[in-house]
Amino acid sequence: MKTEKIKKFFARKSTRSVVVIVAVLLIGLAVYLNYRWFYDPIGSLGYGDNNMEDTLGGSQQTGGETEGDEANDYFTSTALIRQQSRDEAIDVLMLITENEEASEAAKAEAANKISKIAVDIQNEANIESLVKAKGFEDCIAVIADGSVSVVVRADSLQAKDAAQIFTIVYETTGITPENVSIINK
Repeated sequence: MKTEKIKKFFARKSTRSVVVIVAVLLIGLAVYLNYRWFYDPIGSLGYGDNNMEDTLGGSQQTGGETEGDEANDYFTSTALIRQQSRDEAIDVLMLITENEEASEAAKAEAANKISKIAVDIQNEANIESLVKAKGFEDCIAVIADGSVSVVVRADSLQAKDAAQIFTIVYETTGITPENVSIINK
């Protein structure tokens, strides 16, 4: 009896459309929260790379790692987390595009989001490669909502270094320097 009511509820096109739209919105929210928690340069939520060292602990607490090892771990783990969250978002979007019951508008929106994620991934990789080519040992770039955060391994950044990174980001993405934050780690 209950399963029949549930089937009838989801059998209506309007209900299916609402479910698909809610799923897309939840994916967007997950990507946004992931950005805010792990990549927000301002650290307005109390998380992010501004206090990442506080959560990792000192070198003696982490088994005697040196600062270089800790920085390597940061760049490696950040790249891995970014990839995992994108993979999850793409998986959910692919489910929507492959769902026969989803509306054409929802399928098109999901396909557009997949395409945008692919472009962002390519742009991030290009930025990272070009920044490393300018002499930085390591770099992570994150594109989200028309802004870019670039984290580079450097003790300090000179104005000429920042200008080079701003130029690379602008030439790669078209995003202007006021929407770019550069963080040295």
